[in-house]
Amino acid sequence: MNLQKLVRSNIYSLKPYSCARDEFKGEASVYLDANENPMNAPYNRYPDPLQWKLKEKIAKIKHVRPEQIMLGNGSDEPIDLVFRIFCEPKEDNIVAIEPTYGMYKVCADINNVEYLKAFLNEDFTLDANRVLAAVNEKTKIIFLCSPNNPTGNLLNRAEMLKIVENFGGIVVIDEAYIDFSSEKSWLEELSNHPNIIVLQTFSKAWGLASVRCGMAFASEEIISYFNKVKYPYNINLLTQNFVSEQLDYEDRKNEWVSMLLEQRTNLEKELKKLPFVEKIYPTDANFLLVKVPNANGIYQYLVNKGVIVRNRNTVSLCQGGLRVTVGTLKENQTLMFELQKFKENFV
Repeated sequence: MNLQKLVRSNIYSLKPYSCARDEFKGEASVYLDANENPMNAPYNRYPDPLQWKLKEKIAKIKHVRPEQIMLGNGSDEPIDLVFRIFCEPKEDNIVAIEPTYGMYKVCADINNVEYLKAFLNEDFTLDANRVLAAVNEKTKIIFLCSPNNPTGNLLNRAEMLKIVENFGGIVVIDEAYIDFSSEKSWLEELSNHPNIIVLQTFSKAWGLASVRCGMAFASEEIISYFNKVKYPYNINLLTQNFVSEQLDYEDRKNEWVSMLLEQRTNLEKELKKLPFVEKIYPTDANFLLVKVPNANGIYQYLVNKGVIVRNRNTVSLCQGGLRVTVGTLKENQTLMFELQKFKENFV
């Protein structure tokens, strides 16, 4: 893959901002290079702009090299950077499956990049030929979210591979929910397919949504462009240190995932007993997409009871859909208690 043909010409030739922590690497006794306040250590010092210590810990867990990692303010930052690196505004376009995570469309609109939709089948399965048919000579990126949001299902790996191998641009595979799936990650394919970027996050399985730390994995060359374009100190010291500490508790994260998978199974069984539940779609995520005859009414009923789910009724192919996140046993019981009371009026 010739990245020079894909990267925007101004980004390819861009000389990135060189901060003080870029110019000097190592340890010293006196730092007088960055106009920092000498008081209030360690918070007076600018953080490592490339977060090497944190990346080294992540690399061991994910079985990649630190140089293959870019850390962002959630996954939304690398999603936005992909547009800024590869897509010329008003000229290039991207293709995304539909329905899918809404931030891809928002970033396309912000960056003035045309957004083309390739619809999933009615059962939310992926048709590679349909995606590739949406591609034209101006398409730079294809977005594939797997497990997909808001549908919850994994995309067929063979269909995804067909896209990766037959598209000459960048394929972004968003794996925000991969910890809840039995399917292996695409991380192990990085060396085989240099045109893929894999996104993961600490928000879901690790329970760190408010910390805002997302991960992009790619070839070292692609990561070098991320590092060119991102703001120098995009991950603050508090976040770097806190996430690093949390990585020492991977066993706890795995226990949480096991608990949520058990609760997901139980919640699905209970929801199927309700007469107004028409369908529960297959899921590999920490949520269920539930089809009901009156999504707006049930959603508002639950809001009035202090139970908040996500109304996906207006999303393409998701008519009648309520997206229900799997909670604790007590939270799921509260949801079912209120739905049982709604059932009495329904019947």
